[in-house]
Amino acid sequence: MSEHFDPYDADRPLMMGCSCGKHRSEADHAAAELRARSETAAFEQYSNEFVEAALVKALFPQDAVRRQFLRAVGRRSAMAAIASVLPVASLQAMAQEKGALEKKDLKIGFIPITCATPLIMAHPLGFYQKQGLNVEVVKTAGWALIRDKMLNKEYDATHFLSPMPLAISLGVGSNATPMNVATIQNTNGQAITLHVKHKDKRDPKTWKGFKFAVPFEYSMHNFLLRYYVAEAGLDPDKDIQIRVVPPPEMVANLRAGNIDGYLGPDPFNQRAVFEEVGFIHILTKDLWNGHPCCAFGTSTEFIQKNPNTFAALYRAVLTAAAMAREAKNRELIAKVISPQQYLNQPETVVAQVLTGKFADGLGNVKNVPDRADFDPMPWQSMAVWMLTQMKRWGYLKGDVNYKQVAEKVFLLTDAKKTMKSLDMKVPDGAYPKFTIMGKVFDPEKAEAYAGSFAIKRT
Repeated sequence: MSEHFDPYDADRPLMMGCSCGKHRSEADHAAAELRARSETAAFEQYSNEFVEAALVKALFPQDAVRRQFLRAVGRRSAMAAIASVLPVASLQAMAQEKGALEKKDLKIGFIPITCATPLIMAHPLGFYQKQGLNVEVVKTAGWALIRDKMLNKEYDATHFLSPMPLAISLGVGSNATPMNVATIQNTNGQAITLHVKHKDKRDPKTWKGFKFAVPFEYSMHNFLLRYYVAEAGLDPDKDIQIRVVPPPEMVANLRAGNIDGYLGPDPFNQRAVFEEVGFIHILTKDLWNGHPCCAFGTSTEFIQKNPNTFAALYRAVLTAAAMAREAKNRELIAKVISPQQYLNQPETVVAQVLTGKFADGLGNVKNVPDRADFDPMPWQSMAVWMLTQMKRWGYLKGDVNYKQVAEKVFLLTDAKKTMKSLDMKVPDGAYPKFTIMGKVFDPEKAEAYAGSFAIKRT
C-alpha cells in the first residue's frame, strides 16, 4: 500500500483532505507548497535581498542620494557605515546573521483581518520557527484589547493599527508607553462599504445623518473616513455618526441596519458583498494609493531588552511580506490564512481580496491587483500625516513636534550621522511626499497642513 493511503488499516484514518492526499486539508496543502517555495535557494536569496533592500530604502528614500553615497564611498565602506547607524541591529544581522536569542517563547496578538497577512502566514509556514522562535499567534477580539494586552505585557509583539503606537507613545487614550512600529503590515486593503439600500446614494454629499463604523479611533480607517466626508463638505462629528465596531462584527451590524456603512478592513468589505448585504463604494487605494494601514510592532522596552529576538521577529515577518508581495503566491496564501484558527472566512472571499479579482456588489467584476499590498516600509512621513489628522480632529492638543514623534515611534532611520562624518550634505530623508485625494501632503509643512482644512476641530 502507498505510504499516504491504506484503506485496510483499521488503526489509521483514511485522510483524503486535499487534492494530493498527503495533507489534512487544502490549507495544509497550500502551506506545504508555500514552505517548499520559501526553502528554495532562489527565494532565500530573494528574501535576504528584500530585507536588505528594505533597510537601505529606509535609509535612503531618495534613490539619487543613495547612488551619490555609494559612488562617494564604495560598496564595502557603505555597508559598514550603514550598519553603524541602524536603530536596532546591524544590517547584516537583520538580513542574515542570527545572534543568541534572549527570549524564544513569544505571544503575538492579531485581529483576524487580511491586513495581518504577513504576521499570520509566518506561523503556519514556519518562518518564526526557522528563526528559532516558538511563537503563539493569538486571535484577539478588538483593538482596545490589543492595546491593553501590550500595555500589560501579555503580548510580546502585536499587529497594530499604524496610528496606535503613536497614540500609546503620546499617552492619547491610554497611559503613555513608548511603542515602536517595526514594519508596515499592509498598504491599501481597505474600502468604504455601504448597505445595499444605498446604491442610489453614491455621492457622499448625500450622506448626512448616516451612521458609519470604524474599527478604532486611532486608525487610518477613522482618519480616511473623516478626510473623505470632509472633502465632500460634511463635518464628520456633526453631519454623520462614527462609532467603533470590531471588524468581525461589521457585517452583522450592516445587515441589522445598525449602521449605513463602514470604512473597514478586509475581508469584511468583500464579506458584505458575499453575504449580499453591502457593496463596495470605493477602495481606499483610490483615496491614497499606497496608504499604510496596519503595522507590526512592540514596545521600546522589549526591543531594548531583546534585540536579537526582535531582529529574528523582524526577519520572519519581512520574509512573509516578501512572499506576500508576489502575486503568484496570493491564491495559496488565501488558502493558508482562511481557516478557523486565523481569519475564519470563506476562502473565496479572502482570495478575492488578495488577488484583486473581485465582485463589487454592483454587478461588476473588478481586477485591481494592488487592492491589497504588503510594502513593509514605515515611512516617517506616514506617521507625520497621522499626527496631523490627530491634531486636526482634536485628539492632540497644543504644539506637536511631528518629526520627533515620528522618528521615535517609526523605526525608520536615515544616514545623517554617517553622511555628516563623510562631510556629505545631509538630506532630510525618510519623508517622501504623498498625494491624498489629489492633494499633495508635504511633511515639511505639517503644522500648516493640519491647520489648512476648512472643517477641523482646532
